[in-house]
Amino acid sequence: MMILLLATGLSAKEWTVQPGTELPTIRAAIAVADSGDVIIVKSGTYRESPVEVNKSVSIIGDGEVIIDGEEDHQVITVTADYVTLKNLDIRNCGVSFVDDKAGVKVEECANVRIENCRFLNTFFAIYLAKSRDCTISNNSIRGFAKTEAASGNGVHLWYCRDIEVSNNRITGHRDGIYFEFVQGGNIHDNHSEKNLRYGLHFMFSDGCHYTGNTFRNNGAGVAVMYTKNVTMTSNHFDQNWGNAAFGLLLKDITDSEISNNFFIKNSIGIYAENSSRIDVRQNDFRENGWAIKIMANCADNVISENNFVANAFDVATNSRNNFSRFSGNYWGNYSGYDLNRDGFGDVPFRPVRLFSLIVEQNPACADHVAQPVCGFAGCCRKRVPGAHAGNIG
Repeated sequence: MMILLLATGLSAKEWTVQPGTELPTIRAAIAVADSGDVIIVKSGTYRESPVEVNKSVSIIGDGEVIIDGEEDHQVITVTADYVTLKNLDIRNCGVSFVDDKAGVKVEECANVRIENCRFLNTFFAIYLAKSRDCTISNNSIRGFAKTEAASGNGVHLWYCRDIEVSNNRITGHRDGIYFEFVQGGNIHDNHSEKNLRYGLHFMFSDGCHYTGNTFRNNGAGVAVMYTKNVTMTSNHFDQNWGNAAFGLLLKDITDSEISNNFFIKNSIGIYAENSSRIDVRQNDFRENGWAIKIMANCADNVISENNFVANAFDVATNSRNNFSRFSGNYWGNYSGYDLNRDGFGDVPFRPVRLFSLIVEQNPACADHVAQPVCGFAGCCRKRVPGAHAGNIG
């Protein structure tokens, strides 16, 4: 069935795919379509061998459209610019780390849009390689990963630039979202939950921004590693809890901003290692095991105007020396006074508890956090002026 459309002086055709008609498969429609055409796919289950979209077309589902990889092959491969995939249910792709099989793989393309699709039981759900100016939005992505070694990521980008990932819901993969060698990524308003490793993971990326996302109950919330110029604002890091878990891991990153985020009930809110020139400002840290762990190999960071409330430990480090600056923070554990009522305590606050330093240098002592020895160390810190853990204050 073909309907001729005339719009803005250009002609584009609309093709309808439906079982039992002249165009029973998506592949058949792509074969007869020209770039700029729209392919409407009617309700049905389409079990086609891998579908290659090699023309600039829009493929839009109308009704319940299931494209099934039968747990054998990749489902859709996009190799053309200006492709749109919308309203499709893509499921059951094959598993292969050699071929990186995915529900949708986009290879060396620009201006591809993947919107309002549902991904179920895919190895990698959406995989972009060497692509730019693409949008991944409003998709539901659900995997059933059991081990990190045998599972792929929900949204995976490799050597890409200027990609937007927004309003997706991702669960059950290795990493919810993974960026490797990405420049100019914009990740906002996603919900990444119950993924085995990280809700979001950066490696070797530059100039990315993520805001308004929720990372809940993942192996760990977000890992930013070997990356620079990252802006992290207004995200929720919730209930990333367990051994070696954290809300946000910083490892070898520089020149970045962490502001207006919420770190609630994580084992560690922020863990920073060998990271420098980070502005940590106006965040809320509540009910975490450790709000911030900052290692002695971090330098020139500024931690200011944050709220620290009801954390087991507010700040921990592994040295008595500190090369970052703390200023203007609210400490729920502060017991000093403000006689001149200028809003700042008159007695310096030392957020690094002596016992937390002992634990960091002797991990086995963590078993005694709730025991009298911990309280005794805190008492020593208050009574003996020299018995504090370092120069953080």
